[in-house]
Amino acid sequence: MKKLLSLTLSALLALSMLAGCSSPAPAETDPAVETTPAAAETTPAAADLSGHTLLVFCGAGMKDPFAEIAQAFQDQTGCTVEVTYANAAQIQTQINTAQEGDFFIAGSEQEVKPVAELVESSTPLVRHIPVIAVQKGNPLEITGPADLAKEGVRVVIGDPEATPIGKIAVQLFEDFGIADQVDIVSNTATAPAMTTALAADECDAIIVWKENVSADQGEIVDSADMENYIKTIPAARLTCSADAEAADAFAEFLNSQTAQDIWTSYGYELAG
Repeated sequence: MKKLLSLTLSALLALSMLAGCSSPAPAETDPAVETTPAAAETTPAAADLSGHTLLVFCGAGMKDPFAEIAQAFQDQTGCTVEVTYANAAQIQTQINTAQEGDFFIAGSEQEVKPVAELVESSTPLVRHIPVIAVQKGNPLEITGPADLAKEGVRVVIGDPEATPIGKIAVQLFEDFGIADQVDIVSNTATAPAMTTALAADECDAIIVWKENVSADQGEIVDSADMENYIKTIPAARLTCSADAEAADAFAEFLNSQTAQDIWTSYGYELAG
């Protein structure tokens, strides 16, 4: 009897061990899975837009960074980006007259208003910062807007009828009560033309966008008085866009890290 009981217990113990071996083992972490990003976190491959074309209008003062952005998008997607660079008035006239184009990259949100009926949406990109720039070394000791009215200070501004930076200059003079005292020797059609005039000693000071001033052309006056005149550069998508697929892709690209890095490399500050 004792022998039979012993055999029975042995059999039960063996069955218990077999059952334990057949139980599912705890799941192990696959190292490959750990290092593979989740599908939602991966960057999708760029769409192939070969054969597509976009027509973009852009303020002349932003030519350098925007040309690089347009080229980066073209390289990534194969989409041809044709960009027309001009002052705001010229672009507004062309958009309203021809009613063609996909985007208007304007110097300020105010410059979009004259073509508002043809704008589907507008997205802020970067801040447009106006500054006073003077001859290197600041020989006339200009420290702010009021000093532009001093005797002997020659000033060049943008055309207030055609450029946002020109409108800002006129508003600045009015706000500081010096509109009748500033010696404006010339108006220019574009912002880059002002820095050229400064470098050529054709003037002593200019009111221009910050990014247009290079170290070899002059220096920027550190003046808090200019902060109230900062604008925002928008990307206005036009209703006359003929290629929705390419326009969608470009709108997304303008908000990408690649585009933002290009803007900031030229001294722009991101909007918002």
